[in-house]
Amino acid sequence: MEKYRVPAEWERHYGTITTYPQAYETFFDRLENAKNTFVQMIKLIAEGEKVFINVNDENTREELENKLKKADANQKNIQIFINPTNDAWCRDYCPIFVKNSQIKALKFRFNAWGNKYPYQLDDKAGRKITEFLRIDRIDIDMVLEGGSIDINGKGCLITTESCLLNPNRNPDMSKEEIEKALKKYLGVEKILWLGEGIVGDDTDGHVDDITRFVKEDTILTAIERDKSDPNYEPLMENFNRLKSFTDTSGKPFRIITLPMPDPVYYRYPHKDEEERLPASYANFYITNKYVIVPVYNCKQDEVALDIIQKIFPDRKVVGLYAYDIVVGLGAFHCLTMQVPA
Repeated sequence: MEKYRVPAEWERHYGTITTYPQAYETFFDRLENAKNTFVQMIKLIAEGEKVFINVNDENTREELENKLKKADANQKNIQIFINPTNDAWCRDYCPIFVKNSQIKALKFRFNAWGNKYPYQLDDKAGRKITEFLRIDRIDIDMVLEGGSIDINGKGCLITTESCLLNPNRNPDMSKEEIEKALKKYLGVEKILWLGEGIVGDDTDGHVDDITRFVKEDTILTAIERDKSDPNYEPLMENFNRLKSFTDTSGKPFRIITLPMPDPVYYRYPHKDEEERLPASYANFYITNKYVIVPVYNCKQDEVALDIIQKIFPDRKVVGLYAYDIVVGLGAFHCLTMQVPA
């Protein structure tokens, strides 16, 4: 296979792939609100790039078109495909797009975060989308979710041991074999390993909820200041690891810290008590024009937005209230996958 690389998310996009929230079993009584938040997100993305949306059927397509029209979204930049899915989190079942002189789609296997939920439609939809977009696809016999890795576009990839080394993903692969595969397929030279993710994250610790590359030499990472909070220790341990990491030329990264929001809870209909949700500001999505950040109506919102705005002076940072989306255990980054220009 010829040498490709994964562009960083802040590099120019051709467009964004996403999936309309449709499953009651994901969003429960917040589904209608989640759909409306989704439409706000699409309106923003479509101002600066194309948006490709998966829906289950013709009725859902009509419903979504009506909502987009009502929101005055730029429909010239929006294409809706009937491409049935189990769930909305297309970051994880979409291909990862690589480029050199052309764009290719690497379709890794998807098993719903270690066989936790039904996933056959998702895995199929991830392949089908490449046919709609007419992008050549390479199928890879390895489980890998897009939200489990982050890449700086200059040879470094960051991930977590709790997710990529979990036996529910690739039980027959050692850490060394996983590293070798990531380097081979994604064109990276260096793998940076963090420990665990945050409480409430059913993906076994996706890195896009905690730590993100924001420039080639800069990493933004969530930390919890309250020592009694269960997120305090794992996030502090990750922060300490980050301070020892270097890029491909041996230079340390600049590390910027991001606060955690106040704990966010939801009582699922089939549960006896409220559960903590994986609410984080790190699950933002970088578009050509905006950085779309999940916010939770708490005092840390403004602090987080200000930190992120300083990092991206060429884009407008927009906070969207994300509670109804996070009930489904993801946020705006989980909902999207960028296609490079």
